[in-house]
Amino acid sequence: MRQIPTLSLFPVLFPVGFAKPAFFAAIVAAGFSWQALAQDAGEGVEDTAASCPAPKDHEAATRALFAKLQSAGSDAAAQGVSNQLWELWTDAPNEQAQALLDQGMSRRAVFDFLGALQALDRLVAYCPDYAEGYNQRAFVQYLRRDFSAALADLDRALALTPTHLGALSGKALSLYGLGRLEEAGQVLDEALALNPWLPERHLRAPGGPLAPRTEGAPLTGTGPEVEL
Repeated sequence: MRQIPTLSLFPVLFPVGFAKPAFFAAIVAAGFSWQALAQDAGEGVEDTAASCPAPKDHEAATRALFAKLQSAGSDAAAQGVSNQLWELWTDAPNEQAQALLDQGMSRRAVFDFLGALQALDRLVAYCPDYAEGYNQRAFVQYLRRDFSAALADLDRALALTPTHLGALSGKALSLYGLGRLEEAGQVLDEALALNPWLPERHLRAPGGPLAPRTEGAPLTGTGPEVEL
């Protein structure tokens, strides 16, 4: 069974030397909603887009979970609902797609980013209408510090699933990584409207790097400090 993303697993996803401590602190504290780890999956999936069925219809279940998020009374309660959302988002169209998704996530978990990209490239080619393939590939690109590539995949994921909280928060963080702070704050507001308990909310709080600016004043943050 796939493991569900949790804050305690997040720090192990970053290789040593990935970023300066200030960047670690901001993103680890945010919780980074893309997190998801998986068991190793098998190989040998036939990649023919015509053979991939349509993504499963979880719209009713998703709406019900978003309603629960709005009424959640604590971080713990909201996290439990978020875990259920991740179960829906990572429910691939069929066994072949699931194998590719799980393989990509498990390769990423051991820092085999090339292997992860190969599996996820096959997934989006096989199932181009499945949002999670793009979302997970964006996460790998983010970890590789290719924020522009991550942003492109996140836009594709959101075109397919506009309320994907992981993709929305990931887009905000990718824009943050590119130094596009005002846009990052706006996207984060979209995510917070769906889930006010998002760990990333501290970035938008007073004094945070994406805090709303007063009239005529620039945003105070300068984006994450990434070591090249």
